[in-house]
Amino acid sequence: MKAADFGDDFVWGIAIAAAQNEGAADLDGKGPSIWDAFARRSGKIKRGAGPNPGCDFYHRYAEDIALVKTLGFDTFRFSISWPRLLPEGTGKINEAGINFYHRVIDCCLENGLVPYVTLYHWDLPEALENEGGWAAYSVNGAFNTFVSLCAQTYGDKVKNWIILNEPFGFTSLGYMLGIHAPGQTGVTSFFTAVHHAAIAQADGGRIIRAEVQNAHIGTTFSCSQVFPHTDADNDHLAAYRMDILLNRMFVEPLLGMGYPGMDWEVMEKFAISHSTWRHTEKLAFDFDFIGLQNYFPLTVKYNAFVPVVQAWEVKAKSRLKPHTAMGWEVNPDSFYAIIKQFAAYPGIPKLYITENGAAYADKLTDGKVDDQERIRYFELYLGALLKAKQEGLNIAGYMAWTLMDNFEWAEGYQTRFGLVYTDFKTQQRIIKSSGYWWQDFLRK
Repeated sequence: MKAADFGDDFVWGIAIAAAQNEGAADLDGKGPSIWDAFARRSGKIKRGAGPNPGCDFYHRYAEDIALVKTLGFDTFRFSISWPRLLPEGTGKINEAGINFYHRVIDCCLENGLVPYVTLYHWDLPEALENEGGWAAYSVNGAFNTFVSLCAQTYGDKVKNWIILNEPFGFTSLGYMLGIHAPGQTGVTSFFTAVHHAAIAQADGGRIIRAEVQNAHIGTTFSCSQVFPHTDADNDHLAAYRMDILLNRMFVEPLLGMGYPGMDWEVMEKFAISHSTWRHTEKLAFDFDFIGLQNYFPLTVKYNAFVPVVQAWEVKAKSRLKPHTAMGWEVNPDSFYAIIKQFAAYPGIPKLYITENGAAYADKLTDGKVDDQERIRYFELYLGALLKAKQEGLNIAGYMAWTLMDNFEWAEGYQTRFGLVYTDFKTQQRIIKSSGYWWQDFLRK
C-alpha cells in the first residue's frame, strides 16, 4: 500500500488545534477561553495542566509548518482561536491575533501547503461562557460575527473551511457530562447546546458561502460504530440510542432530515420542539464535504441507572480487545463500516477523514521514539480506508491526528498522539518512527 493507490487528487494532510498547540494564552491581547478557565479548577485536568504552554506554536509556527512539509503532507489543518481574534467574543478586534493568523497562512502558502481552517475547535471565549456559552441563544449571533470576521479577513487566501470540530464532542463532554470545558452538567444544557451548535454549523456555512469566492466548505463529526454487548433486546436498544447521539444527531438535521430518534421519547420531545419549517430550514446547509473523525468503535450494554441513554460502555480491555493508551479499541473494520454508514446518506457529496490517529506510551530512548504500535495502527486504518475508496465511496482526503504531542484536553500532557515527539520542558521536536513512516508512505 502506498499513497499513490488513493489517486493523484487525494488530499493528504495533518491536523492541529489552537487551544492544544498555540500556548501564549494571555499574550498579545488574547482573551481567556473556556479551557483557560477550566484549567484553573482543581482536579479537572490531569496533573493540573492547562493550554499554557501547549507546544508554543504561537512562536514556533514556522518551524512546525516546515515539519509538515518535511513529513510530506500537502495540507495543513489548523484552527483559529476565537478569543485571540475577539477577546470578549464580540466587539473589539485584537489586531495582534489577526496578524498572527495572516503569518500562519502565509507560511503555509510559502511552503506549498494548502491551509484548511477550522473555525471552532472547542475554545469558546470565556466572556461568552459567562453568558451561558453554547447553552445560551446569544452564542449564535456571536459565532456569526466571528465567522464573518474570519471570512472577510482571510477569505482571499483561504478557500478550504471547516465550520465546527466535533459538535457532539463539545456539547456532550462540556455541557452534559462536565468532564471537558466549560464543565456544565445536565440534560437540559446539553440539548440546548446541541440545538445552538446545529444552527451554528449551518449558519457558518452560509456565511462562508456568501463571503468567500470559490470556497470549499465542510464541517466535521466524531463518529463510532456502535455494537450491543449481547444479543439481548435491551442491549440492542442501548446501542440504537447511542448511535443516534454519536452518529446521527448533527448530520441528519444538516441534510434537511430533522433531528433523529422520533421513536425514542427523549429525542421525540426534542425533535418535535424544533420541527417547524423555520427550524428545519435553518438547520440545513449544502456542504461541499463532511469530515469524519474516527478513533474507535463503541460496545455498550443496557444500564437503567444511566440517565437518558441507559447505556454503558464495555471497555475494550475488559473484552480483551487490542487498544491504545487511551483504552480505545483498535478496530479497522469498524472504521470501514462507519465510513460506509455516513456515505449511505444521499445528501453528502464527498467525505474527508479529518482526524484519525492513536495515543501510545511513547518513550524517548537515545534521542529517538520508535513507535511501532502507531505505525501498525496507521497501516490497518489506511488499509480499511483504501478498501472503502476502491469500492467507489467518494473519499477525497485523509488528515492524520496529529502533528506533534500537545495538550490533550482533560488528559493534559500525559497522552501523546503526535508523529513528532514534544519535549514540553524544552519544546524540542523529535520526529518519531511513525513520522518517518509517513514520509516514506507519501513519497511512494
